[in-house]
Amino acid sequence: MGHVRAAGLAWSAFGLTCVIAVVATVFGFVDDGTRLPPPDSGELSWSGSLSFAAMIVAFAALGALVASRRPANPIGWILCVSPLCLAFTELARNWYVHTLIAEPGSLPLASAFVWAANWAWIPGFMPLLTLLLLLFPDGRPPSRRFRMVGWLAGAAMGLLIVGYAFAPGPLEDYPRVNNPIGLGGSAGDVLEFFQGVGFPLFALAAIGSLASLVVRFRRSHGVERQQLKWMAAAATLVVAAWLVNAFFDQVVGEDISVILPLALLALPAAAAIAILRYRLYDLGLVVNRTLVYGALSATLAGAYIGIVLLLQLALEPLTSDSGLAIAGSTLAVAALFRPLRGRFQELVDRRFYRRRYDAARTVEGFSARLRDEVELDALSVELREVVRETVQPAHVSLWLRPEAGR
Repeated sequence: MGHVRAAGLAWSAFGLTCVIAVVATVFGFVDDGTRLPPPDSGELSWSGSLSFAAMIVAFAALGALVASRRPANPIGWILCVSPLCLAFTELARNWYVHTLIAEPGSLPLASAFVWAANWAWIPGFMPLLTLLLLLFPDGRPPSRRFRMVGWLAGAAMGLLIVGYAFAPGPLEDYPRVNNPIGLGGSAGDVLEFFQGVGFPLFALAAIGSLASLVVRFRRSHGVERQQLKWMAAAATLVVAAWLVNAFFDQVVGEDISVILPLALLALPAAAAIAILRYRLYDLGLVVNRTLVYGALSATLAGAYIGIVLLLQLALEPLTSDSGLAIAGSTLAVAALFRPLRGRFQELVDRRFYRRRYDAARTVEGFSARLRDEVELDALSVELREVVRETVQPAHVSLWLRPEAGR
């Protein structure tokens, strides 16, 4: 797959995920506070929809970034497909609540829509706890023996997808809708068996994937070890949250599913730290510019709108023409561009690129002292120290060419 085609596909998936997440969040705001009576349970809230949308958009952005730059690495494509499936299930859930509970009959139910969402959460959620951990960061298992974990994860997802897609009767996550293509009789018993086997296999695959990440971490050194440290910590948190959630749901009978989406936020956060601070996938420069110009654009847009409104209020007694306010605001924002860009660049470098920031500060300080230094020996000593701090070579030596006749 060519880089251009891969980048287009990855960013298209990201755009589609954003659109679906926004629509799902709109439903969350419209139906905020709707309680779900039996056979459903829970309550729809705008905060829950918004936090879930933020999580999947963060995943999708990382996926598009990695897949467009490293199309041969499956990590990027996992982070593209998973949030797209999760966004689809969130939209289907909110659509279902709005159509059947909040405002019955206001929209067509579309049984095929909720049927697909009833099993789409499997390719959306399970790869994050299995394949992502198993293949991070180079796209391969740490050794041949861990390939079995990948096959185990694939088998678990396949069994669960078939089991949920064709199980007869009401849909598992949408109990007010019957499965339009459910299979009864002996086939239904087989499908129930698939579900009963799929979850234990998935648990084993998740634990094996976490073990593979630990093994990779123990074998790593230097920068790779720092990259894996954050992902290993996030993966441990997510797997622990999933196991606790499963225990309370299946054994205790309490619904604490809110902790799992919060724990999942640790994965994109850990990947972002690995990319920003430890140059994972060589994406540091791209993310650096995205952070700088994204923050700069938002700030300048807000400043432009604010200045236009203030100038219009100030000039209203003198003139009713808003052209002067717009022109003045444009000039003010243009004047703010360079200093604000420098300030945002400094903040990003200080937070995520500390070594480069410290090196630039050291060179600036040496340049200021260089104008006043007259002792050659002192200057040579200080120059070697600056080189050690900024470049960090294994050895530093300074050779001064003698003048002619000396």
